[in-house]
Amino acid sequence: MALEKARQHLAAFGYDSRIQEFETSSATVELAAQAVGCEPARIAKTLSFDVEDGVALIVCAGDARIANPKFKAFFHTKPRMLKAEEVEPRIGHGVGGVCPFGVNEECAIYLDESLRRFDTVFPACGNDHSAVELTPAELEQVTPHSQWIDVCKLPED
Repeated sequence: MALEKARQHLAAFGYDSRIQEFETSSATVELAAQAVGCEPARIAKTLSFDVEDGVALIVCAGDARIANPKFKAFFHTKPRMLKAEEVEPRIGHGVGGVCPFGVNEECAIYLDESLRRFDTVFPACGNDHSAVELTPAELEQVTPHSQWIDVCKLPED
């Protein structure tokens, strides 16, 4: 069901034909990179946080980590990821398939600057066996109420 929600969302922008479905799991950055055939950093993982106004979904590079001071400066709270049992009811997609496409209304979408260093990235599409290849500009286009932020650190930071 979540894959179909993501597919419908992407279809509104003409990108549903780009969805890739895999026989193997793509639930983690490493598994997704193997399934897609790219370096793990190009997997656009979507992290989910409980914030005052609802859920903040932060789409960032596969090798990026949340920088607590940057997060706190932007959101005015410490980062607290959703618990596994909260993910599907609050976002509309389950663990391993969380993506910024076809999410529940309480979700605010943020695109982290760590993605801009790549020509294309691969976010999930609602389940743990899917991905879609998009440029950072296309990712911004298909998440019209999103904004670019800088709340992550890279391994070399």
